[in-house]
Formats: sequence, C-alpha cells, structure tokens
Amino acid sequence: MKTLVVATGNLHKVQEIKQILEPYGYQVLGADECGGMPEVVEDGATFRENAVKKAVAAAKALNRTVLADDSGLEVFALGGEPGVFSARYAGEGGNDGRNLAKLLLKLEGVSERGARFVCSIAVASPDGTVLGICEGEVRGRIAAEAHGDGGFGYDPAFIPDGYSQTFGELPAAVKNSLSHRANALRAALHEIFHVI
Repeated sequence: MKTLVVATGNLHKVQEIKQILEPYGYQVLGADECGGMPEVVEDGATFRENAVKKAVAAAKALNRTVLADDSGLEVFALGGEPGVFSARYAGEGGNDGRNLAKLLLKLEGVSERGARFVCSIAVASPDGTVLGICEGEVRGRIAAEAHGDGGFGYDPAFIPDGYSQTFGELPAAVKNSLSHRANALRAALHEIFHVI
C-alpha cells in the first residue's frame, strides 16, 4: 500500500479521506500520527490557496508526501458566506455547533437556501513541490434546522440535490460517494496519482 499523510488534525476529515482512498490502495495517516501538524496561518483568499499552504508546510515539516484539503460551505443568499471562514464562522475558537447556529440564524426568513460545499485538495512532495491541485463541489440547500448526528460541521443542515435527507442523516457511504471531498479526491486520483 502507498502511504499518504493528510495535513489535518481533524479526525473526522482523516476518517472520511481514509474511507474514500483505501479502496484504491492508499494507507491514509493523519499528521498527528507522523509527528504533528505544523502551525499554518490559513489566511488565503480561496480554499485553493489555503490547501496549498497546508500541503507545502506539512510536507516539508514531516518530510513526507502530503495531501491537504481546505473546504467549506458557500450559501448563495449570503454572498458565499461562510466560505473560507467556514471553520471559524462564529469567531476564533468557534465550534461546529456555534458555526451552524449562526448560519441558521442568518438564514431565518430566507426562502432561497441554495448552497454548495467546495473542497480544494493540494498534494505536495517532501521538498514542498506542489504535485497538483484538484477541486470538487456538491450542490444542495440548507435545511430550516439541523437533522441527524452523522458527519461534522454543517452536514446536519445540508441537503444535497436529489435527496431529502441531510448529510447528517445519510449513511456515511452515501455521503462519501457524492460529497465535495469525494469529488475532489476522485479528481486527484485521476489527475495527480493516475490511479483511475
């Protein structure tokens, strides 16, 4: 098996990437299993910029080939909020619950609830060379209230197009077949790793 380190301390994210990549012969490790994630200031204007920053910093620090993702939710009626601030929408040190509560509050009384999850993935070699960048998205809408306890982040309020349940309610296998991260990872398997 080929080993790939994921530049994140988010165990939910590591688990999701592991479930998607392992069938293709990849052993996925979180940065914490390889010496820890270096401090990276995510001040990029786009998901793509932040993914590259994390991949390069972690690859150099750990001397490993590293995959980094930066992802978030864009709500059309809010001009793309929370966007790159998805993880800290409710302020620094914000958590999933507070971020989601702020979003639902801002959307009270709003009928147009279209949204998309976006994911940018960057892969860097041990010397910090960027081997490739891929992106994926999934479109849907924001529910009036949270449903389900699966997934993480905004999953309990996001209903993907073609479904009536949120990512928080859908089985992990279903979410992992159509999520923004799955789409970006499939693109990476094709364009960067030449596996599919």
